[in-house]
Amino acid sequence: MSRRILIIDDEEDIREVAALSLETVAGWDVLVAGSGATGILKACEHRPDAILLDVMMPGMDGPTTFQELRALPETARIPVILLTAKVQSADQKRFSDLGVARVMFKPFDPLTLAHDIAEALGWGEA
Repeated sequence: MSRRILIIDDEEDIREVAALSLETVAGWDVLVAGSGATGILKACEHRPDAILLDVMMPGMDGPTTFQELRALPETARIPVILLTAKVQSADQKRFSDLGVARVMFKPFDPLTLAHDIAEALGWGEA
């Protein structure tokens, strides 16, 4: 079954590498957004199966974007995986306490990204 993933990250390189990885390795349909606000609009319009969301973004950061997504009926049930370069245990706990499906770390391995997402969401093999 093909999945649709929305990547919300302000870094174009990260969006491109993640999208190419998920399309090539897993054959998933990938949507991208460069900001939290754009990501919310795309999530409402396309209703992806999951969202890969960067923590550190200008304007609306990842945790704020996540809270906005949870507040909307169209996106409240979409699983969200936070993507962060912050590896401090206090940050990890704060992110996990938000209620996200998983916290994943940058840099990620493009060859295992689809598998890691599928495992985090209980989708079986990607």
